[in-house]
Amino acid sequence: MIPVPSGVKVWLATGYTGMRRGLPGLSLMVQETLKCDPMSGHLFVFPGGSGGLIKVIWQDGQGACLFTKKLERGRFIWPSAADGTVVITPAQLGYLLEGIDWRMPHKTWRPTSMRPISSRTTLPTRTR
Repeated sequence: MIPVPSGVKVWLATGYTGMRRGLPGLSLMVQETLKCDPMSGHLFVFPGGSGGLIKVIWQDGQGACLFTKKLERGRFIWPSAADGTVVITPAQLGYLLEGIDWRMPHKTWRPTSMRPISSRTTLPTRTR
């Protein structure tokens, strides 16, 4: 997992991105398409054509980083926005990288307490 500092935005580029592009090509896409500075410290995520590959660029303060992830099975859940960009939270990025639907993750419900069964309570018996 990428250690994302607080206050960092995660930008998703919609549409197809050629995965042969490296750091210079993706940085140029950030400037031209997303209208952002690729060295701002924010994360910029690009999808591959098949949906099972993504690339992430990030300036971590020491240098530019390029991360690639390919799912062995399945596809990344990707938005289809008209403006070409979507901003998500770092927590949603964690879901995205795991192949989980980051748009509507469900919390599991857990009981806060259990009602004890009294010793005087009788369970219904089966009749034959």
